[in-house]
Amino acid sequence: MNQRLLFVTGTRADYGKLEPLAHAAQQAGFAISFFITGMHMMRRYGETRLEVRRFPDAEFFEFVNQREGDAQDFILSKTILGFSDFVHEHRPDLVVIHGDRVEALAASIVCAMKYIPSAHIEGGEVSGTIDESIRHCNTKLCSTHFVSSEPARQRVLALGEAPGSVYNIGSPELDTHARDSGVGIDEVKRRYAIPFDDYGIAVFHPVTSEADTIGQQAASLFGRLEASGRHFVVISPNNDPGTEDIFAVLDRLPKERFRQIPSMRFNYFSELMKNASAMIGNSSAGVREAPFLGVPSLDVGTRQNNRASGPSITSCSAFDTEVIDTFLRDTWGRRFPADTTFGAGDAAARFVEILRDEGFWQRPLQKAFAGE
Repeated sequence: MNQRLLFVTGTRADYGKLEPLAHAAQQAGFAISFFITGMHMMRRYGETRLEVRRFPDAEFFEFVNQREGDAQDFILSKTILGFSDFVHEHRPDLVVIHGDRVEALAASIVCAMKYIPSAHIEGGEVSGTIDESIRHCNTKLCSTHFVSSEPARQRVLALGEAPGSVYNIGSPELDTHARDSGVGIDEVKRRYAIPFDDYGIAVFHPVTSEADTIGQQAASLFGRLEASGRHFVVISPNNDPGTEDIFAVLDRLPKERFRQIPSMRFNYFSELMKNASAMIGNSSAGVREAPFLGVPSLDVGTRQNNRASGPSITSCSAFDTEVIDTFLRDTWGRRFPADTTFGAGDAAARFVEILRDEGFWQRPLQKAFAGE
């Protein structure tokens, strides 16, 4: 294989899903490169471009697409311009795009307009926010689809995509969680100065359609976490509108019980999750990775609406203080059977098997609505 695969990554979250696919493709003989942009380039969020650059024997291209506080539509337009210029000079054989961020939408638009083959990872998900609309837009723009579950596959088909272009491989980040992290929990705690033995992980992101109330939601949620007397590792929110209101709440938390970290290496975060007593907030990790690991999760608010359900997941509003308190008292530290709804940790192998099929590379780029 000598095809060149370009992975577009804008956040620590999407890189955690793309990295297993890139490693497997590289081992199969594909040339790998990364277009690094978005939050990766921002120091406040851990300057995680450095984590991407640890990937061995790949090419890296960096693009600053925003300043702190820029509007989403401005970021989108700037990213379209930057990515268009890039692929004009470096035309890849396949662009791999994940999910629902504006960086992904920009790449999808450019690939569609320039007839560059593109693969969308984890389309067909529902979440009830603007992210869902962006995700479905990417489905209509991208030429092939690697979904994480059968319900997601059915939604992509309902959008008119050809059945032969939609592959259910499972959720790629589970590949990382399914294998040994390579680090022990003591090493994780030393590296990130985590002094707690019994802890929960809290991640609470802005919801763009609820920017006017997200600060109140954060205050209510973290108020209950503080009142519980328990210890928490808090991962900083992403940079969507409303993030300043969340940071204002986080900055007031007692540092002896809340260890705030901008970002973590993915294998370290995996080990941290495996040893956590609970996962709390509105990150997809709470409805996807935590159930796979058997860790109880409290899914707060609307960001992951309808995305997953199961015995290890408790859903509530940030203002449902009774539900939050009950979870922290009664469900904390429990262990559940592994949930394999979104795969068994072999997504990368399935991804490569599809790429090895010559028919994949001969697919026409002019799309037509299927199903009628």
